[in-house]
Amino acid sequence: MRYLLTALFAAGALGVGAFALPAAADEKVVPVERAIYHWPVFSNEHVMVLRVVFPPGKGSNYHLHSLDQISVLVEAAQNEGQEPGKAPTMGQPGRRGSVGFTDYSKKPYTHRSTNKAETPFHNIVVALTRPQPGGFAPAARDVAGYTQLFDNERARAWRLALEPGQSAAPITQKAPGLRIVLDGGEIAEVVAGEPDRGQWLRLGDFYWQEPGTTRGVRNTGTSRVELVEVELK
Repeated sequence: MRYLLTALFAAGALGVGAFALPAAADEKVVPVERAIYHWPVFSNEHVMVLRVVFPPGKGSNYHLHSLDQISVLVEAAQNEGQEPGKAPTMGQPGRRGSVGFTDYSKKPYTHRSTNKAETPFHNIVVALTRPQPGGFAPAARDVAGYTQLFDNERARAWRLALEPGQSAAPITQKAPGLRIVLDGGEIAEVVAGEPDRGQWLRLGDFYWQEPGTTRGVRNTGTSRVELVEVELK
């Protein structure tokens, strides 16, 4: 009894945090598409798209990433992460507009995450459902307005930013992929021999795009438009 009281006194001197232990390693783990605040919003034979939104102070349960994925951060925050059986760690503040690729098929990862900021965390996750590339060959987009973000064995991605009145010259999409909206507004897609096709874009919107189209883009609105476009391999 004397030893127990001594141990309790020592822990009390260190503060309540002395009793905080890492989460149990055997806590139930779910696939990422079943995690709290991770909502599948689109899928086809190539991809599964998740809209991940953590309100301030909210976060996920433990979940497993096992598919290669592309992520586009449309609203930034600062998340605390935790792996099973380990203490939580605070991540770096997110940067709105950042685009990343992670090859989770080679090294699956289990964690949970909590938004510790006062602003929402909003991430568009594109999981590649095929275990191997599909044999597509995206072409370069060497025209003003497009900036290549990455080019690897699974996909190629660009950022397209247009101020009001600006246009991007036509490119030909060679592979299936997605358009994800960072800064919304009004654009027109320009295809030779067809009427211009207007679109009203909102932050976090995304659109599946089939290959074979040669199109230009013109900002017809009054605000800057910024898009991320991805083509699969």
